[in-house]
Amino acid sequence: MILASTLTTNLAILVLAGFIGFVVISKVPNTLHTPLMSGTNAIHGIVLLGGLLIVGASGNGTFNKVILVIAITFGTINVVGGFLVTDRMLEMFKSKPKARSKDETHASEGRSDEESG
Repeated sequence: MILASTLTTNLAILVLAGFIGFVVISKVPNTLHTPLMSGTNAIHGIVLLGGLLIVGASGNGTFNKVILVIAITFGTINVVGGFLVTDRMLEMFKSKPKARSKDETHASEGRSDEESG
């Protein structure tokens, strides 16, 4: 009976945390998504470090080690992909060099339109 109660409680916490996370994230403006993703990736990096420590500390149990390696692999893919997306989004905020007009090109060559025509 205690196991079922614990499972129900943990499941309720998971569902409520997912709902609250969805509500909070949906209210974040688009301009704040990049810093939010960077922070989440940093936190996930800490989780990966914990997973590596657990793999090193677990003495025996092949099944546990396989599950931990799979979890670390997926976590690493998540961190690397998140940082790539964050870098790509930050590129959008950089100013692009302005294209020079035809008059500026002729002026930089030392002649104007009147001299060439």
